[in-house]
Amino acid sequence: MHLRITLVAAARSSSLLDERFDEDRPLAAAGWQEAERAIPAYAHLAGAELRYCSPTMRCRETGDALGLRPIAQPALRDCDMGRWRGRTFQEVAASEPRAVDAWLADPHAGPHGGESLFSFILRIGDWLDTRPADGGEQGGALIAAVVEPTVLRAAVVYALKAPPHTYWRVDAHPLSSVTLTGRAGDWMLSMDH
Repeated sequence: MHLRITLVAAARSSSLLDERFDEDRPLAAAGWQEAERAIPAYAHLAGAELRYCSPTMRCRETGDALGLRPIAQPALRDCDMGRWRGRTFQEVAASEPRAVDAWLADPHAGPHGGESLFSFILRIGDWLDTRPADGGEQGGALIAAVVEPTVLRAAVVYALKAPPHTYWRVDAHPLSSVTLTGRAGDWMLSMDH
């Protein structure tokens, strides 16, 4: 049985320069406005049999703004950034440049004391591979999830069976989306419009 999983990146909770690792901020005013403008593009997702979100406030608020009323999934949480949590990339790079270099170069490294990029990608892949595959009018379930941009990037890398370092080559803007179709271990990427 095939699934269709649409992942939507949450709206903004801060400016790009003020983004912090693994943070739980509410949507910024601009994020609310962007989400409201995106309602027509994502209205079809309200009919999804299952509607999830990352457990952060901005993902829940984005899902609610889009009319999805999603259920928070702990497995869709952002990468555990250990002692870097709540700090900006610039702050960490200034205080721990070698640790940042190691983290960017080696997907198995966890210099922050949290989750490695490799482990994060596998966790998101495990979530994808364990979705229920029954239901749906066309013989497969339609699933929607509002997630952190990092989760969307990890899902793309996992679905394409790409090397973990390609994670750094995937850009996920606020309210961008991707649809994965298939089943456990056999995913195809559909480019949304």
